Amino acid sequence: MHAPGAEPLPQPELTDAARAKLEPVLALLAADATAPSTVIEPGRARVVHVADSLSGLGFPELAGAGAIADVGAGAGFPGLVLAAMLPDARVDLIESIGRTCEFSDRAAAAGGIENARAVNARAEEWAQAGAPGREAYDAVTARAVARLSTIAELASPLLRDGGSVVAWKGRRDPDEEAELERGAPRLAIRPVAIRSADPYSGSRNRHLHLLRKAGPTPADLPRRPGMAKKRPRGVI
Repeated sequence: MHAPGAEPLPQPELTDAARAKLEPVLALLAADATAPSTVIEPGRARVVHVADSLSGLGFPELAGAGAIADVGAGAGFPGLVLAAMLPDARVDLIESIGRTCEFSDRAAAAGGIENARAVNARAEEWAQAGAPGREAYDAVTARAVARLSTIAELASPLLRDGGSVVAWKGRRDPDEEAELERGAPRLAIRPVAIRSADPYSGSRNRHLHLLRKAGPTPADLPRRPGMAKKRPRGVI
């Protein structure tokens, strides 16, 4: 893992094809009163949502993924941006709030982003034994969702062995990182790298964490909904 003062992550460029798909998404975000975001003005959304989402593709593990689960997808970022940039990948936007899923599906339809779909379920439900999401993904993304240990626990049963997690976080938190290190062996997750990001002018203290699935899913995962957040593994 990179030491404090993490190496900057390369910032990918938005392709023309992806831009054409995302402009209708941003237009819908600005026009739809039910949009689940406080950042809706297109110019601002291009940097706060799109540029920030793009930064995750600086990790080859995410850029090369064929199946991606965006956990706690909210308004659809980073999932819709990843789907627009990776047209051969399948991107599932996992979100427990039905009206938010409805917006994400409308946004994907508006942009013609056919490889993205909303999944109205909690991550724990989608990853249960026998459920469609169990060990079905090459990568899991989470942007401003939860503590690292919670993200790792939610991601582990969704990932194939060797799959990766990319978690968007702000300022580094030594206590949170130590919590993840303590809990990781019980989650079959291994922290790999922490990279700084500067996706747009005015962004500060942005860090992306790369984790990797290391072995079979533990038999006790997923726990019942809410437990990963209420009682994270690694808490003393």
